[in-house]
Amino acid sequence: MKVYFRYITVFLMFGFLTGCMVGPDYKRPEVDLPLKWRVDTNNDVETVNTTWWEQFNDATLNELIQIALRENKELRIAALRVEEFNARLQIVESALFPQLGIGSSLTGNKLSENRQFAPPHDRASLRETYEFGAVVNWELDLWGRIRRSREAATAEVLSDKENYQAVMLKLVADVASAYMQLLSLDRDLEITKELLKNREKIVQLNELKFSNGAISKYELDQIYLIYEKAKSNIPIKERQIAHLENALSVLLGQNPGPISRRNTLETLTIPAVPQGIPSEILARRPDVRQAEQDLIAANARIGVAKAQYFPTISLTNLFGYASTELSTLLLHKSNYYTFGATTLFPIFTAGRIAGQVRQNEAVQQQTLSKYLRTIQTVFQEVEDALISNQKLKEQFDIQARQLEILQGIHHLELRRFDGGYSSYIDVLNTEQNLYNAEITQVQNRRDICVALIQVYKTMGGGWLISEDEKVNTDISLREKL
Repeated sequence: MKVYFRYITVFLMFGFLTGCMVGPDYKRPEVDLPLKWRVDTNNDVETVNTTWWEQFNDATLNELIQIALRENKELRIAALRVEEFNARLQIVESALFPQLGIGSSLTGNKLSENRQFAPPHDRASLRETYEFGAVVNWELDLWGRIRRSREAATAEVLSDKENYQAVMLKLVADVASAYMQLLSLDRDLEITKELLKNREKIVQLNELKFSNGAISKYELDQIYLIYEKAKSNIPIKERQIAHLENALSVLLGQNPGPISRRNTLETLTIPAVPQGIPSEILARRPDVRQAEQDLIAANARIGVAKAQYFPTISLTNLFGYASTELSTLLLHKSNYYTFGATTLFPIFTAGRIAGQVRQNEAVQQQTLSKYLRTIQTVFQEVEDALISNQKLKEQFDIQARQLEILQGIHHLELRRFDGGYSSYIDVLNTEQNLYNAEITQVQNRRDICVALIQVYKTMGGGWLISEDEKVNTDISLREKL
């Protein structure tokens, strides 16, 4: 028993030492933040923390986004990666605890009767041995190698959680942007069909003139050519719509096919531009948080490598029962136990450990640069999105006035044509200019919506956390952190 208590004393001493961890502790790098954006917004910052797409007041858009969050395959892959790294963390954490195993055996032994010092004839028969026992093995984490590994694995789990939210953020923006483009193409097709109807009327009018000898065949062919050019735009628009519907269907996690929609681009409500303080945006952007978790993991791996410089100590405890008779196996006199400790000192590794330390330090510096670059890219994306949104609105207002002027010119040209003061070519030219201006204005409104979506995307949003909890991806994500 004295030996046993000495063993316990040594064991407790080792336990007190397990608070030591080699390697650098993580400290968040200092970042230069811009004081303000180049574009001022005076709206409530909380708008970015809501499900902003609902502010468009389009039930179809809301439904499409919910389907995408539930069915998109890329998002499902990202969720499964979180589950994978949760399992890896569980494996790493298990090394902090004793490992227990049990076993049993039955062995038979018969000695030769013809060898020197052979046993008596009556004792030369087969002898059986029964054994049942357990073994406990525990590597003492004196220098923090396992705890640093757990720190790195924990950061990897959090990194993949942030990646999951980054995929979700991009998915919502992609679905909303594709939907805006689809509504824009719908309006383009509608305007093109209206133009074609006007072209048909002009063709019919000039066919009548040709039959009366008022115009030549050459002039009629010119009218036909203008009509066919307008008609050729119809299949182009229809092809673009079909391709975009197929792409949007895949984003929804469905096979390519048509997308039902009830509203038009003009009926959408344009949400307010959110305001965001640079420091708050860094906290909301999942790619920034992911880059920081990658940095934490890289920093912890330096400690894992440095811990190899120090000895590894493992405790082994073997206890059980052994007997030549099954009936006496579990008697007190049949028990046995063994205590021991194994120590491995790295005396000479030919530079292997030093190389691993240098390698992990270099990776940590690379990850630090990636983290800082990610932050700079975030600020650039926010600035670009805010500027695009503002300048597109200015462009929309200018071209709205141009459209109004062209409508007046076209109306006057029709009156001039009816009065015999201008030719049909003049009417067609003003009509074509008006058509181009209408198409451009539809595209400008689409671009404003897409730019606003990009503003919300670049500013992240607290909605990600609540939406993450609501979305049913048929995957059980273990919340253990």
